[in-house]
Amino acid sequence: MTAVSQLLADGARRLASTAEARTLLAHAAGVDPSRLLLLDAVPEAVEGDYRGLVERRAGGEPVQYLTGRAWFRTVEVAVAPGVFIPRPETEVMTGWAIERLRMLGAHPVVVELCAGSGAISAAIAAERPGCRQYAVELSSVAARAAEANLVGTGVALAEGDMAGAFPELDGQVDLVIANPPYIPLEAWEYVAADVRTHEPALALFSGMDGLDAMKVVARTAARLLRPGGLVCAEHAEVQSESAVAVFAGTGAFTQVTDNTDLNDRPRFVTAVRAGKLAG
Repeated sequence: MTAVSQLLADGARRLASTAEARTLLAHAAGVDPSRLLLLDAVPEAVEGDYRGLVERRAGGEPVQYLTGRAWFRTVEVAVAPGVFIPRPETEVMTGWAIERLRMLGAHPVVVELCAGSGAISAAIAAERPGCRQYAVELSSVAARAAEANLVGTGVALAEGDMAGAFPELDGQVDLVIANPPYIPLEAWEYVAADVRTHEPALALFSGMDGLDAMKVVARTAARLLRPGGLVCAEHAEVQSESAVAVFAGTGAFTQVTDNTDLNDRPRFVTAVRAGKLAG
């Protein structure tokens, strides 16, 4: 048996992160991190698993892939290699969407494009129940993860290209939300090595300027949204003007606005579908 305090100290030195060491030791021990310090020591087998996880993390593997779990707002989702790891920055955009959905009627229609793990849709289902929700994901690996994460939420998930998704909803959707791939290929060398090595390129990169997928999001949102419907889409910090220009350039939207994240950095664009409401 080895003392928990010693293992945490060893891991923190190796990783330069007490939080990561605590997360990995709790995972190896099969306990919630909040209960870890209630343990005085752990068996040799747990110590071996933990030290192996620490070395894999030191080698660049994301903590979320090592534990198989990631938190996003109020929900925990399963993630694995091939599935994009949800980021705290995206929580702000999701919160913006949830607040707008609370202002609408009993059963607003919501579509998530580029769903990945399904974290955004899962958070909306948890925090704004009663929505009619749909989500689409291109990657079969990510779609399988999203399917598992969305069990019991009522979200209708489709695997395929967002460009042609849900034609039966054309002109009827209240809100479209997307965290598309947006890193420019020309910025590949500036992306953190552990991200570009371990996370799926399909979820990260989108053409030389990073806006290929954003243009599809704008066109798809224009097709799906009712007049007065809302769209929000995450973008890179350097795309505060270009992402806005994508939506403004369609001629289908008004009130195209850029918004900041928790660090007050440009992070997502919002817009309103132009046109008159029926009646």
